[in-house]
Amino acid sequence: MTKRRTLIFIVYAPVLVGNDGRTLAAVRGIERALSGVSLEWEVSEEGRLIALPQRDGWLAEATARGEFPLLCNGDESYPVTVWGSGRPARLSAGGQAQFEVHAKLPLDAVGIAAAAEMLEGVAEGARAFWGRVLPDGVASEMAKQIRHSMDQPHVPPRGLPALNLPQHIPSPAIPHHLGWLNYWSAAAAQAIGFPDPVRDEDLLSRTRRTATGGWVVRLTETPLELDNPAHLTALLRAYERFPEIGGRVTPG
Repeated sequence: MTKRRTLIFIVYAPVLVGNDGRTLAAVRGIERALSGVSLEWEVSEEGRLIALPQRDGWLAEATARGEFPLLCNGDESYPVTVWGSGRPARLSAGGQAQFEVHAKLPLDAVGIAAAAEMLEGVAEGARAFWGRVLPDGVASEMAKQIRHSMDQPHVPPRGLPALNLPQHIPSPAIPHHLGWLNYWSAAAAQAIGFPDPVRDEDLLSRTRRTATGGWVVRLTETPLELDNPAHLTALLRAYERFPEIGGRVTPG
């Protein structure tokens, strides 16, 4: 049986402060992007689906405890999931504790069409610094870009640049890496120098502005595949354009 491929979303946001409404806003952002999808189920430790008739109140209580448990749409034939976790200051960019929101969506025509709106909904709902979307196999290969020791040489695959661990990146607004789809808040865009009307003309043709002044930037028309020479070229070109990403240079 062929394993279904997925699109993997992750956004990095400020830490939760009580029930500040951001977890629910992120969940509703997914539901707006995916017509007919309701994330009103939790998954037990045994893997059973449990309906949540009072989902909003349940989530508010969990958020007040600093938690964002896994929610899903209850459809095992088309699973959509979202959850969150804290990231300690010692492992975070700029030495500031953060909150991560993760989501997964099947990689098919519906998912591809909804992905940009879903990324925007999750990121803006969480008031994220930045975020990205990658197909599952690509995400695992691009993770090999990370340099785990500042004292040892590191050669990533496919000629991609070596990226620093988040704790070696000077600001939470600087993205750790690129994705197929990228969410850059106004602060992130400023940190990496986006947009430049001349140098970013091609990227701007695949970009949407958000209500808060952020950007959703599509690197390639179709989901990123590193075996596609045009996609790999686009990824390399974007890393060259934004050397701040991954903490490779300090913003000027």
